[in-house]
Amino acid sequence: MSASAHAIEAEPAAKRLIRLDLPAPLEEGGLDPEERFWRDHQKWLEERGYLLRPRYRPDWVPSWEGTNRDPEECEDGLTSFYTQVMDAMRLSDGGIVILKRVAQSEHPYEAEISELFSTEPLKADPRNHCVPIHEALRSPHDEDVIILVMPCLHVFNHPRFDTVGEAVECFRQLFEGMQFMHQHRVAHRRVDIMRANVMMDPTGLVSEPYHPLLPHLSYDGRRKVKTSTRTRHPVKYYFIDFGISRRYSTDCTEPREPPIWGGVKTVPEFQHSNDPQDPFPTDIYYLGNLVREHFVEKSAAFAFMRDLVGDMVQDDPAKRPTIDEVVERFDKLRASLGERKLRSRVVHKKDSSIVGFFRTIRHVYRTTEYILTRKPAIPTPP
Repeated sequence: MSASAHAIEAEPAAKRLIRLDLPAPLEEGGLDPEERFWRDHQKWLEERGYLLRPRYRPDWVPSWEGTNRDPEECEDGLTSFYTQVMDAMRLSDGGIVILKRVAQSEHPYEAEISELFSTEPLKADPRNHCVPIHEALRSPHDEDVIILVMPCLHVFNHPRFDTVGEAVECFRQLFEGMQFMHQHRVAHRRVDIMRANVMMDPTGLVSEPYHPLLPHLSYDGRRKVKTSTRTRHPVKYYFIDFGISRRYSTDCTEPREPPIWGGVKTVPEFQHSNDPQDPFPTDIYYLGNLVREHFVEKSAAFAFMRDLVGDMVQDDPAKRPTIDEVVERFDKLRASLGERKLRSRVVHKKDSSIVGFFRTIRHVYRTTEYILTRKPAIPTPP
């Protein structure tokens, strides 16, 4: 049976980092209109165990007030990239979490799908790469709003990949994660790095929790965060943002959804038609395009992925491989790579020769250490 078409959703505004060029006005607490949601929920969230940064507390006074300091240089002078998302400190252990405001009238399936993958037995499955939901809170001020609490993740490709083996493990996890979603009849429908929908858990990779708006600094904005390598500290990758995702019943053999324009504007089946399309081949395109743009086109080191990626981004959705076929072909590619290739340094086409020279020296020392300490060439997290 065919799935009924859903109304086409308006394209969200592009994410942007809003900086305050002038001291915030005192009316309405000096906050932008969309920030007031978080201020109005601050006390309630604290009662539930989550403390927002000073900017969003009712008694907040801008740190630059009465001084000559530029608000742009103050931690509390920055707003979020995306006002539906807010960071908070978990009072029970001091950990940093992310809170996401979900309007059920706009995204009726997001909480349901997110919680599906955060509930046993799916939660414990090692193939599950959907962001875990710690809990879902219903707003006391708006019955339409649910706040999802999740770990504080980091964009998947920063810091840059040091070795081919590190990237190969990233590919493996992303293909595995999409296979897991598709096996449970969930189409993500927007796997694009433009919207940072592919993330990683940076625990171990960074010296301490970072500030979500200033990821090179500590959460309090006072110290520079040091980074390690994925070989020394293997990481797990996650898919996030299920706002336009859909889940289908097993008897829905021909699912169809209208085109939705995300950060990637090159989806072939969306170029000349607004007809509903099968979302599963489109997911394959998104993931293939991510690997193409961020690896294959940036470095000759990933030439071995060119044929597979080329098939994943074919113009005709019917000719693209299924995710099961992608995983099978990738496993053969991975098995064909020797240790020397896997431990080789990822050199970007735009890297300067001078910087590359020093990176090569550092890489030789690191590789020697990793071999002596028996760190795998493909760093898999526990």
